[in-house]
Amino acid sequence: MDFTIWDILSNLLAGLQWTVALSLTAFVGGGLIGLLVMVLRISENRFAHSFARAYIELFQGTPLLMQLFMVFFGVALLGVDISPWLAAAIALTLFTSAYLAEIWRGCVESIPGGQWEASASLALTPYEQLRHVILPQALRIAVAPTVGFSVQVIKGTAVTSIIGFTELTKTGGMLANATFEPFMVYGLVALGYFLLCYPLSLSARYLERRLHAAS
Repeated sequence: MDFTIWDILSNLLAGLQWTVALSLTAFVGGGLIGLLVMVLRISENRFAHSFARAYIELFQGTPLLMQLFMVFFGVALLGVDISPWLAAAIALTLFTSAYLAEIWRGCVESIPGGQWEASASLALTPYEQLRHVILPQALRIAVAPTVGFSVQVIKGTAVTSIIGFTELTKTGGMLANATFEPFMVYGLVALGYFLLCYPLSLSARYLERRLHAAS
């Protein structure tokens, strides 16, 4: 079968859409779980603190590829049929949550201790202190590194091609085998990632400069 450049581009665009969908799923899900892990990480409860620390170290200390294999093949051992999409979404969400939790913990702990003491003097509970006083200030600090990390999430989706999830890299591999034009196809794949990641990198640098100047 002969492929025109438009056939190649349309197939790569379909793969790109799945890359974006997986990235958004992992980032939103990872953000929700990461926020919970961050709260546990800064908690004074020893068990909660230890659990959150172990969680972060587990997912930061092992390769994303191994985590993906553990989800995909581990669930299969339980006799449950799991699709590559679901396995990829779960693995990347857990990976993302660990990093976002640690990024946000650093932002929260960068707020001067006097802010906690001042809010405590207003008879606010620890939860109310965090929600109404600390998090609004930490949010300004967290915006730039959070946007910057989204680039790593997008690039991390390429690993999911190993288990057969048809995102941009997997689509590129199949097209390269079908067209015998690997240089052109993978060049277009690289361009696709660049078009996704470069604007986010610029945004992160812009936000960092703007928020630093405003502080």
